[in-house]
Amino acid sequence: MGKGWRVRKGLRAVPPVLRCRTWNRLEVGEPRQHYGQGAQRGDLTGPNPTDRGKKGVKRHVITDARGVPLGVVITGANVHDKWMAGATLDAVILKTHRGPRRPVHLCLDKGYDYADTEREIRTRRVVPHIRRRGETPLLGVVHGKPRRWVVERTNSWHNRFRALLIRWERKSSNYLALLMLSCAIIALQQTR
Repeated sequence: MGKGWRVRKGLRAVPPVLRCRTWNRLEVGEPRQHYGQGAQRGDLTGPNPTDRGKKGVKRHVITDARGVPLGVVITGANVHDKWMAGATLDAVILKTHRGPRRPVHLCLDKGYDYADTEREIRTRRVVPHIRRRGETPLLGVVHGKPRRWVVERTNSWHNRFRALLIRWERKSSNYLALLMLSCAIIALQQTR
């Protein structure tokens, strides 16, 4: 193979990389990503504080009590959750003739225990129920219904879609479209 084929020197010597097509031409087969995992570049990515500073994306999801996603927003992995509480409430897609139909009550964990976050939620006429830092954790069942791990279960449902587990798309609009499609599929499965 000549240099005009734009093939790296290491690939010329490896025969298993070459595969034959039906019209008897040789083609180089390489993996989808060359130099690392997805979301290395592109918009709305940021250094992940838990994964050695590799760039990543964070999904901010608001769900109902069953875990059905109502709204979703994506940001870089280094954006704190408290800054996106209002934007996530604004992303609720349930609309009425008077505007968006937001939830009445909003249960949040200790990561949202800030005065400005609570104020931002109250300006949207939503009652926040925020666990305070230093409180003992709720264990088991509260008022006959389990309240823990609802959003984590929704994130697990999102991770079952291969295109969402690792972000391969460079454009954030493409990744957000796949995320919205998965939310629609999850909502359809939960209504059956």
